[in-house]
Amino acid sequence: MVLHITPYSSSCLHFLDGLSWSLVFPCYWLLDQLLASCLTTSLEKRQRSQDPCSLLTLCVLIMSPLYLLLLLASLPFALLGFVIWAPLQAIRQPYLYTYHRREKHQSEQCDHESAFLGVKDWRPQGRSFCFCSANVCLLPDSLARFNNLSNTQRRAREVGKRIRNGACRPQIKIYIDSPTNTSISAASFSSLATGFRRTSSLDQRPDKTQNVKGPADTENEPLTQCPIHPGGATDCPVNPYSGVHGITECPFHSNEGDMTLDCPLHSAERRNSPDCPLHTLAEAPECPMHSTVAQSGLSSNECPMHGVQINISAPEPETQEWERETGNQQSRELAGGDMGSMTASRESLARYHGTDGCGVKSSNNTLTHVPRASIFKRPGRKRRHGDDTFDHDISAFFPANLDFLGLQEVFDHSSTTRLRQQLHQYFPYVLSDVGRYGWKGCCSRFKFLNSGLLLASRYPILDARYECYPNGRGEDALAAKGALFAKVHVGTAHQEQRVVGYLTCTHLHAIEGDASVRCEQLDMLLHWGAEFRQTSSHNPEGGKVVDELVAFDVLLGDLNFDNCSSEDRLEQHHALFSFYKDPCRQGPGEDKPWALGTLLDPRGLYDDEVNSPESLQKVMENEEGRKEYLVFPPSKSQSPTSTQKGRKIPLKGNGRRIDYILYSDEGLQQEWKLEIEEFNFVTQLAGLTDHLPVAMRLAVSTGEEES
Repeated sequence: MVLHITPYSSSCLHFLDGLSWSLVFPCYWLLDQLLASCLTTSLEKRQRSQDPCSLLTLCVLIMSPLYLLLLLASLPFALLGFVIWAPLQAIRQPYLYTYHRREKHQSEQCDHESAFLGVKDWRPQGRSFCFCSANVCLLPDSLARFNNLSNTQRRAREVGKRIRNGACRPQIKIYIDSPTNTSISAASFSSLATGFRRTSSLDQRPDKTQNVKGPADTENEPLTQCPIHPGGATDCPVNPYSGVHGITECPFHSNEGDMTLDCPLHSAERRNSPDCPLHTLAEAPECPMHSTVAQSGLSSNECPMHGVQINISAPEPETQEWERETGNQQSRELAGGDMGSMTASRESLARYHGTDGCGVKSSNNTLTHVPRASIFKRPGRKRRHGDDTFDHDISAFFPANLDFLGLQEVFDHSSTTRLRQQLHQYFPYVLSDVGRYGWKGCCSRFKFLNSGLLLASRYPILDARYECYPNGRGEDALAAKGALFAKVHVGTAHQEQRVVGYLTCTHLHAIEGDASVRCEQLDMLLHWGAEFRQTSSHNPEGGKVVDELVAFDVLLGDLNFDNCSSEDRLEQHHALFSFYKDPCRQGPGEDKPWALGTLLDPRGLYDDEVNSPESLQKVMENEEGRKEYLVFPPSKSQSPTSTQKGRKIPLKGNGRRIDYILYSDEGLQQEWKLEIEEFNFVTQLAGLTDHLPVAMRLAVSTGEEES
């Protein structure tokens, strides 16, 4: 199938579409602004209550009548544009495929594997892939306010930037045994990256059976560089006031200037040597890190070795840029609360990227380089929880080296453009503007919004197909919700066999109580998926089956039902779960203990406790915090509209989990196997959406040994 790179096959049709939209857009924009002025977010209400004479209140009182007058004046032009625009939508392409090639010097600045992978030879032993799904709620501003969100244009840019910054960071894991980590999964994940302001709890703790001085450390690889600062670095975060690291200034360096040979970071021998600053932690009254950490303004309980946080000073050019965009202090407060940009830019890895690219920007008091190897490297280590053999946690950042991204509710056209520009700095292949508008056939309902789906990939997209669900009801039928299918080229095996993967991104019917509608949509989803895999494997010219090896089949999306609600029993027993596997699911009606709800309570989006990725992560790691800020399945003793805050009734599960990543091992080669390496609930979009993104790293094993 041909990938559609333009909305219309004819330049004349493209011109007519642009002309019609230029006539409709003023009326559309004025109507959106007028409705938005009547709907206020909780943050705006708080600001108005604190300052009734604020500029924001004055603007609303003046601008609302002006918007109404201009709207009435633009209606005749909008009607003319609509007459031209509506018939064109019947022949409009169902999606827009864009490819962005980055400059060589830009791509070389990213991680060890360039974000723009291209097609490589398939490794004989297999390969791992990382998937992520997120509902970003990029509706027109007036509609987004029903979810207590605003500033859709700016949110779109910030969402793309945070995804890019999180995915483009180095993939480093630090395992530190710390009694202060109280994660839901007993492990909190993040990666150390260059130049960020703060991190949350440092990655996953080792198993209790694997003590730092235990036998498991005999397999640790020796490090050739200091984990705090590499050789040749001139800006040590531990001793920021030293121009060049002396022999005695770094507690990881011995008096001879070399890496200590008896440190558990490097070998398992002579562990009781008094020369190692790590071995004396339990004996000496003072930590050798605390004396130097104090020089950089850190408290002793935030020591990189003892605590679970690292504070590193760094310049904040992107925050200044954001402030210039907002223009005044009042709007900066709005952006800080609504967007979480000023806080999140420090606490996310935006500091790691001083520019819009993936390059590392060196600065004083920042790490100029971080080795990719883990400080505590345990090959084959797997943290178990019951029968689970993979890591699972709540992460403040998107996974490093993210390969595939599926987004929902990317409805606003201008926001789609801004989001796509940011994503293209990491993902070269993007399918966006998915769906259709207007009527399709004489009996179909008019679609004011498209499907809201977006699919981004680091690997080439070979084929794509979109199908619209025809059974939408109520207000949900005004959007062209459906399913987007794609086939990606992930490698070339021996004998020139093409290795491919199948992706499905979807957004199901949202209205509660319409379980039969969602089940019908799931039936269609399975049917369309089988058809797509069959047709895409045939040569379009001769109809012959192409010799391909299937590596994975993954479903991403917002399914709008959870696995714990009694109202969703019909969906929980659907045949979808016999074809696809859910890593978070114990069985129908029961999630695994570590599974987390993904639907946030919109009323609490701007609370200080959850307005940054780090703070939201800490709240989600606490049971009481989850009860406060997640939406839970309604109980029989409580109406769905009543508030959750402060209630004492027992709650089932850990919130409504409606965002899914499912995988299927059917259709793979006989010896190939799929194994989950890690599953994450991501908080990096705090303040930007009312959903928690989910991410999964999937390993494809071929059963062959590496030569």
